[in-house]
Amino acid sequence: MTIKVGDRLPEGKLSEYIETATEGCSVGPNTFDVAEMAKGKKIAIFGVPGAFTPTCSAKHLPGYIEQANALKGKGVDEIWCISVNDPFVMGAWGRESKSGDVVRMMADGSATFTKSLGLDADFSKNGMGTRSRRYSMLVDDGVVKQLNVEEAGKFEVSDAQTMLKQLG
Repeated sequence: MTIKVGDRLPEGKLSEYIETATEGCSVGPNTFDVAEMAKGKKIAIFGVPGAFTPTCSAKHLPGYIEQANALKGKGVDEIWCISVNDPFVMGAWGRESKSGDVVRMMADGSATFTKSLGLDADFSKNGMGTRSRRYSMLVDDGVVKQLNVEEAGKFEVSDAQTMLKQLG
């Protein structure tokens, strides 16, 4: 069953490659509880089929990086990019795309969280196995307020501009 507006995010964990050690976060992959990360925050989340893939790298991620200040000006506390990749790949993609502190590059290496959202897709015909459908959602204190799921092969409703319009 696919998550829908009004649902609470499911239990889950995501990993993030941390470049600079801070209190509680060492350099390298760190695993975080989704419910704890979402508590009390408004988060723009977008899911992509894969790091370094053409549409994801040329349009989806850059759009959120470019619109980060506008999104934050509309009350968004954090922006997450979730992909079924390992945290090392997500960290490298974040460095190359210069996502910095603007977009958190969250890895769902085994697609566990993506499957619990009901947003997994079989990309085996492309040699990629289980991946994420392309989507965006606005989450407020763990509850889905907006959800935009793309049809296969499309990039029309999960972009940063659509999210900005939905924020009013």
